[in-house]
Amino acid sequence: MASFTLHGIPVSRGISIGRAHLLTPAALDVKHYLVAEEHLEAEVKRLQDALAEVHRGLQALWTDLPKDAPTELGAFIDVHALILSDPMISEAPLDIIRTRHYNAEWALVTQIDELSAQFDEIEDPYLRERKADIQQVAERVLKVLMGTAQLAPAPVTDEEFQPQMIVVAHDISPADMLQFRDRSFIGFVTDVGGQNSHTAIVARSLDIPAAVGMSQASQLIEQDDWVIIDGDAGVVICNPSTLVLEQYRARQAAMLKARKKLSKLKKTPAITRDGTVITLLANIELPDDCPHALDCGAEGVGLFRSEFLFMGRSGQAHKIPSEDEQFEQYRKAVVAMKGRPVTIRTLDIGADKPLDQTEHTALNPALGLRAIRYCLAEPQLFLTQLRAILRASAFGKVRLLIPMLSHVFEIDQCLAMVEQAKAQLREAGQKYDAAIDVGAMIEIPAAALSLPMFVKRMNFLSIGTNDLIQYTLAIDRVDYEVAHLYDPLHPAILQLIAMTISAGMKAGIDVAVCGEMAGDVKLTRLLLGMGLREFSMHPAQLLSVKQEILNCDLTTITPQTRKILRTTEPHAIVEAVQQLQVI
Repeated sequence: MASFTLHGIPVSRGISIGRAHLLTPAALDVKHYLVAEEHLEAEVKRLQDALAEVHRGLQALWTDLPKDAPTELGAFIDVHALILSDPMISEAPLDIIRTRHYNAEWALVTQIDELSAQFDEIEDPYLRERKADIQQVAERVLKVLMGTAQLAPAPVTDEEFQPQMIVVAHDISPADMLQFRDRSFIGFVTDVGGQNSHTAIVARSLDIPAAVGMSQASQLIEQDDWVIIDGDAGVVICNPSTLVLEQYRARQAAMLKARKKLSKLKKTPAITRDGTVITLLANIELPDDCPHALDCGAEGVGLFRSEFLFMGRSGQAHKIPSEDEQFEQYRKAVVAMKGRPVTIRTLDIGADKPLDQTEHTALNPALGLRAIRYCLAEPQLFLTQLRAILRASAFGKVRLLIPMLSHVFEIDQCLAMVEQAKAQLREAGQKYDAAIDVGAMIEIPAAALSLPMFVKRMNFLSIGTNDLIQYTLAIDRVDYEVAHLYDPLHPAILQLIAMTISAGMKAGIDVAVCGEMAGDVKLTRLLLGMGLREFSMHPAQLLSVKQEILNCDLTTITPQTRKILRTTEPHAIVEAVQQLQVI
């Protein structure tokens, strides 16, 4: 196979080397995990049982057909029964389970995708349309499998069955990406996306190299091609030569060695050379991320993105998790952090994080009914979440964070609903922290320009730099065509961040940065010079940032930062920030 290189947008550092695994949109709807050798026949039987159940269902449909039913209905059932009995459906996926160790759902979708591709090449339009029948039969089987998902074996942990697979897709939603948390998948390549889309953020939180905005990667890369992802450069090399492969393996080994060296800083306090104490917190998506956060030395959770508990539930009877279900997840995170503070952000959906992939109905979802606007429009949903978070606060230090506030009436409405949730819990005899801190995300320019109304009402502030940059510069951070305009060093962005930190310091309330800027070591000294004392980032970035803090003297950096804030020429700002790195 000929070697070729694709250039896109780097979103997650590191190097991955593995085989390409192409995912169609349909494949993203099912779980992906590898099955251990001793569980293979049980997994085969799980698929066989599902096929048999669908077959019985089709027979029942045939039997229950009314006498006056159109003959086409009977023929339709017959066609589906024949498809179900065909070895390409009834046997081929079983072979995939046995040979590739795929779970049943994944094996079935893999086989259906291969069949669908063959049907696309048929010239006869009637026969080509039979692809839809095959897909409908597969959907019936998948529904049965997913309905008995609790019978599935646990994902394999044995290294023997861990092929190094790189996911290649047109696009992957943040909820879909969370499926790929086991070690089978070591990298992500997508045609679309921007550096600060939530998909990219999740890739960084999983600490997996990724490159997005690759345009036609999913068409050019073929199944099982050898692929190298250079996450630092945003480069993907397909079918590399032996020499290139050896060079990247050497770089990969050097990175691993450097990471091991950083691990020695886990228990070292984050204190600058001049003795200033800095707080380093972790951003998490799910409670299961807490052990990794602690292992990296996080002093707490600065951002628990609660929306990931709500997403990817389209196959469930109730799309919105119940109060008890939410409470258990929040409590689990609070207990896992062993007394360290946990900042839980209320539901932040919309834009590139819809509750359901079919919900993109707004002309511009980033400016529509999202985050706190959505919650205030759905007060019962909001109250349910508030009660769940408050109940979790009885088990440790919890802070409540409200996203996307811009109007004073939104702040007052939120605080009133927090009090209403407290009253409901008191009436029910439920315990909670009556003095829970409530904070605001500063991520809309209007909020950063009207800070007095925030510091007067809120206990703390957290700057969401991802959306602040998006809204200030009028750039859709999901759109790779305008990704080059996304600039955290734009003078307007720096002014808004500096104003927020200064307002918090004057009011005596904590200010954190929880956006991607917090985890960028090239910007650590700049933020410190602005007065930032609380950083929240992905656990994977924490030790690198800590190392930068330990090597930093604020008495030298602060005056230089003030000069940068007075600068308006972009190239001069970039040069000055680079100079900060060597002070």
